[in-house]
Amino acid sequence: MNVPAKLGIYGLGLVLAFGGAAGVGRLVGPLGPADAASAERDDGHTASGSAGTESVPEGLQVSEGDYTLDLLTAPKEAGEEAKLSFRITGPDGAPVTDFAVVHEQLMHVIVVGRDADEYHHLHPEMDDDGVWSVPAELDTPGPYRMFADFVPEGDERGDSRVLGADIAIEGEYRPVRPPEPAATAQIDGYVIDLDGQLTAGRPSELTFTVTKDGEPVTDLQPVMGVYGHVVALRDGDLAYTHVHPRGEPGDGTTKPGPDVTFAAQVPTPGTYRLYLDFRHDGKVRTAEFTAVAGDTGGTGGRESGH
Repeated sequence: MNVPAKLGIYGLGLVLAFGGAAGVGRLVGPLGPADAASAERDDGHTASGSAGTESVPEGLQVSEGDYTLDLLTAPKEAGEEAKLSFRITGPDGAPVTDFAVVHEQLMHVIVVGRDADEYHHLHPEMDDDGVWSVPAELDTPGPYRMFADFVPEGDERGDSRVLGADIAIEGEYRPVRPPEPAATAQIDGYVIDLDGQLTAGRPSELTFTVTKDGEPVTDLQPVMGVYGHVVALRDGDLAYTHVHPRGEPGDGTTKPGPDVTFAAQVPTPGTYRLYLDFRHDGKVRTAEFTAVAGDTGGTGGRESGH
């Protein structure tokens, strides 16, 4: 089977589609406030295939419902560690201080370059005043998008909310160009193959297979309580979908590799950047892919009669 027929996955690339700019620019100072969508939200946080059915994905708004992301400080210089701090204000306008634990954390923060080339998954700590802080080092100049993924304690909706804000790193901005299409990602000697077909608007089964030195990795370690996390970001606006795998360690059926299977539901057809976090030998690594979601099921996957 040739590579394009397998999933429409473009491993480690297709960045220009995300940045929307092919030239060189210069960024100085902060970007403007994040756009606020006017329509109702979609539940972009998917666990084992469950997802909302509304129309607007997560992460496009700085405010959603009764909650607002208030970005306080952020890195400004490339390659220099600085504090990223923010708070979430609630229905009464005051900082929210009670959050539910989701996958071993009260707050998940994703920071990604607007060209989708640089990705960070962070876990900040909250002080008594409801201010979240975490050290962050962003490697290259240019625009970034930050996402705060959380569940307010006692919230009637009961599922994750994802709010977004923009960050700018000063200096000459050079969007990264894409590599050739591939269905495989490599990082630190690990090879990760992706099998499946994204279809917009319904759960799509994706299986990541992890190998090293030609051998399957069968002793993956939990990362935040499961064997893998996937974040999917949509081409252009970086609309956000957070996906978790089927099963969990200790459930009697889920094996620690080499396969980690997800049921991901993306909102619309088009191109998506996928980031898989997995842990092995005590270290969390991120494998990156680009996938194309179709309107309906299509040819994809390994040679298995598809």
